[in-house]
Amino acid sequence: MQLAVNILVLAAIYALIACGYVLIYRVSRVLNLAHGELMMLGAYMLVATASAFSMSPVMAVVIAALMSLAVGGMVYLFLMRRMTGEMVLAAVLTTVALGILIRGAVILIWSAQQYHPRAMLGWGNPVITLPGDARISLYAALLIMATVVVYGGLFLFLRFGRWGMRMRAAGQDPLLAAQRGINLHAVFALAWGISTFTGALAGILIALDSGLDSTMVMIGLKAFPAALVGGLDSLAGALLGALIIAAAEVGVIRFIDPLLADVVPFIVLIAMLVIRPWGLFGTREELDRV
Repeated sequence: MQLAVNILVLAAIYALIACGYVLIYRVSRVLNLAHGELMMLGAYMLVATASAFSMSPVMAVVIAALMSLAVGGMVYLFLMRRMTGEMVLAAVLTTVALGILIRGAVILIWSAQQYHPRAMLGWGNPVITLPGDARISLYAALLIMATVVVYGGLFLFLRFGRWGMRMRAAGQDPLLAAQRGINLHAVFALAWGISTFTGALAGILIALDSGLDSTMVMIGLKAFPAALVGGLDSLAGALLGALIIAAAEVGVIRFIDPLLADVVPFIVLIAMLVIRPWGLFGTREELDRV
């Protein structure tokens, strides 16, 4: 039972991060390789707000999450907007440069030391005992709940929301969407904002559960194979891809060697790229080589 709980928690982490990769690619066909760094930046924003709003912990978390939403929108408006109409490679390399810049800025501002936002906010992290004598921490349980809520909200938003339908239209045919009066720049900025918000939510909950340092970016990088295995334009695929990656990683940790944990997601990714390059639920189309 404990093994299943560990897989579920890790799958929730990867799925919550992977939906950001999927959302941006689905709407604008841009591969955001700075998503892990943006996730980490959201967690560090909690460190900043925890210091400023130590008397109001909930307000500190809410402000950190909203700041991440704003950061995502500004990344598009001030940086990625200039890549509109350019080669895919140019946009991808821009996100790589953005990630390097964020990593450097984080170390300059907060250094490489480990932070514990939960202690800064004065919160505990009780362990919940489940049937079968399995255990899960409070924030790990919240990670699972947050993943369910985020995916449910995204499915409803994209299916029934006005801006959600505009995002789907922009992803399917941006020229036609623009001709029909849809503001593509507003749609793309919204996609970047939501993507960064969901990634930051994952980073904040991970930081509250187990602490925070600059190595958190590795978690965002390991979530990338989950998005690719499921299909870069499929939210349902991201869920399944996250579950496959998590099961493989936890299985290797439990039965083979924990030192191989960081390698497993990319081994699964390579196998999927050989067998089905567009992913389990991705759309088969002409792929750009980057």
